[in-house]
Order: sequence, then structure tokens, then C-alpha cells
Amino acid sequence: MKDLVRRQLAQSIATLQAVHDSQEIHDTIVTIGQLTADAMKSGHKLLVAGNGGSAADAQHLVAEFVARLTVDRPALRAIALTTDTSILTAVGNDYSFEHVIERQVEALGQPGDVFLAISTSGNSKNLIRALTLARKLGITTIGFTGNGGGRMKPLCDHNVIVPSSVTMNIQESHLALEHIFCMTVERFTFGMDFDKQPQVLSE
Repeated sequence: MKDLVRRQLAQSIATLQAVHDSQEIHDTIVTIGQLTADAMKSGHKLLVAGNGGSAADAQHLVAEFVARLTVDRPALRAIALTTDTSILTAVGNDYSFEHVIERQVEALGQPGDVFLAISTSGNSKNLIRALTLARKLGITTIGFTGNGGGRMKPLCDHNVIVPSSVTMNIQESHLALEHIFCMTVERFTFGMDFDKQPQVLSE
């Protein structure tokens, strides 16, 4: 069992190392940080969605924007489309599960917003439908995926593709990158000296 622990940690580290070494991922994180900050400063918002563990990521990331990451600052406009059980079950029951995110993008999305779709496979049907609609509505689309980007890749204006096909390792890298994405938005919004302010350890 100890070998299992070591082997899995080594696999996690190897995936994170590949992300660390990817200039393309670094450049994309900075780009989407800038465009998301610009959108928020102009009165627009970030919409985030995923399924399963990626739904938890969506909620986690939005909590960092609305509450705080490490430094106290004004709340930033972000909404997770994975939290309203009445909407999710009504749309899932009355239409189908493939429509549960798309319907919320239709209701809440506006031109100038940013939609971040998170999928380890890049093939989530409900996210593909939502991305397709978002582009029609003039919403900037971002994909956090693995598996080469899957079917989501051509539907995203910006892609962050973790070089792995192992779900848990992709999710581990996604979480690290989501935190860094939030940090870049904060700095583009509040200035590059933002990290010099006192950090707060969340409860």
C-alpha cells in the first residue's frame, strides 16, 4: 500500500511538472486572467460550470472570486452554474441533462461575459451545448480540459489543456491552475502590487 501512495504521488507530480513546463498553458492563464479582469471591470461576469468533480471545481473557483483567495478585497462577479438544485432538476426533468448548463447560459449570459467550462475529458455533452450557445451570444469561452481538449476544444476561444488522460491528475492540475487564474484576475484588477498586502488564512 505504501508503494501505491508513492506511485500515485509520483504520477501527480509528473502531471504538475508537465503543466509547470508548458509555456502555452502559462501564456493562456495570463491571457484569460487579463480578459476576465477586463470583463469584470466593465460590468460583466464570469460563469463557470462542470460535472462531478469539475462541478465542485466550479463552485470552489467561484467562491474564491466572491469571497477571497488569500487577500481581502472587494468581491468579484462570478457565478457557478452547478449549485441551484431546482434549476438543475427542473431542466433535467423537463428537457434533459444535456440542457442544464445551456439553459442557465441562456438566462444569465450576456455579450461581454466570460464562460469557463471545466471537463477532464473535454467531451461533456451539456458543456458542449452551453459553449455553442455562449459563442452565439457573444460570450468569451474558456475550456479547462485534459485528454487533448476533446470535442470542447474548437468551441473554446481559449484552451487550458492538461497533458494527461487520467481524470484525477487532470483535476489536481485544474485546481492549481484555477487558483492561479484567480490570482491573475486579482492582479489585473487591483494592481501588480496586490500580493504585497497581508495574506489571510481562511478558516
